[in-house]
Amino acid sequence: MSVERDDVCILIPTLNEVLTIESLIGEFTDMGFSHILVIDGNSRDGTAEAAKRAGATVVVQSGRGKGSAIIEAFSMIKEPYILMLDGDGTYSPSDADLMLAPLATGADHVIGERLSGYQKGALTRLNHFGNYIINVLFKWAHGTYLEDILSGYRAFTRESLSRLNLKESGFEIETEIAAEAVRNELNVAVVPISYCERPGTPTKLNPLRDGYKIIRTIYKLAKVGNPLFYFGLIGFLLTVGGIL
Repeated sequence: MSVERDDVCILIPTLNEVLTIESLIGEFTDMGFSHILVIDGNSRDGTAEAAKRAGATVVVQSGRGKGSAIIEAFSMIKEPYILMLDGDGTYSPSDADLMLAPLATGADHVIGERLSGYQKGALTRLNHFGNYIINVLFKWAHGTYLEDILSGYRAFTRESLSRLNLKESGFEIETEIAAEAVRNELNVAVVPISYCERPGTPTKLNPLRDGYKIIRTIYKLAKVGNPLFYFGLIGFLLTVGGIL
């Protein structure tokens, strides 16, 4: 049993990805995927126009931020399966079947795990260590180790999305999706994938600023998903402060 190409929407959130978007869409088209939705964050380099030339349906998001774009796009999709990836060329369409396969056997959500198979230069040591720490913190706060909660390569059933209460507007969206999947007891599969070096486009992620926001989001979401951890940590810090 496998997922049919016509039942899949390829979702690509973009912001200034003109160097990579046409070839990325072309690879999916060559593989037989016909439903490709690009949700563009008001790019200024011609990304939206390039995506249209390549044959994708392009929607310019109404708000700002990656999270807002993804949430808006989810509400538009009619196909029963969604395969989502960034438009910067770091994720490979050749991994699409690996990502979709667990959905055919009962998974609700699939995470593409980058940390064990990335190309040289795709992640710095700081990036790799930071991802590891964030995954461990997520396990402490939410009780499940998902290996790579910050991965931008995801697959979903459309039905499962209706069970996620998503609100984060920025890069914290992947963290929120993971937390909501655990809280709602979705069947989550983790699939090792390749991760490529960025082909000349600058990263939009600031390791310190966005790392802090992600850690803050992990803790904030624990208030609903794991209140014992959330309030227990507050109590622990107050106790330590009182002792000091």
